[in-house]
Amino acid sequence: MALNPTEPKWSLRLPADCSIAAIRSVYDLVREAFGRQERLEIDCSSVDKADVTSIQLLLSTAKTGEAQGRPVVLTSFSQSLRNTLRRAGFASDSLIDQHFPQKKDGI
Repeated sequence: MALNPTEPKWSLRLPADCSIAAIRSVYDLVREAFGRQERLEIDCSSVDKADVTSIQLLLSTAKTGEAQGRPVVLTSFSQSLRNTLRRAGFASDSLIDQHFPQKKDGI
């Protein structure tokens, strides 16, 4: 997990463990990064353990950013996180895209 303040936006790489056992520290990382800049990219590529608490945190972060006019973009969903999303009821990529603002292919 790393914050990268040298870019025009803040980039946060989520840790491998985003399960309920580690979610408090993940929340603290997201909260700190969210408070620093107008735009936040969250790299989800390293997530190895995820559960519904991870989904709740990411949804809440995206919705808070939208409400405050502060873009939050998720990048590079790991397969583990995608599997968790599907188990949580996000059955298709279009449904995931609808609820989670994502950056794909550099866009």
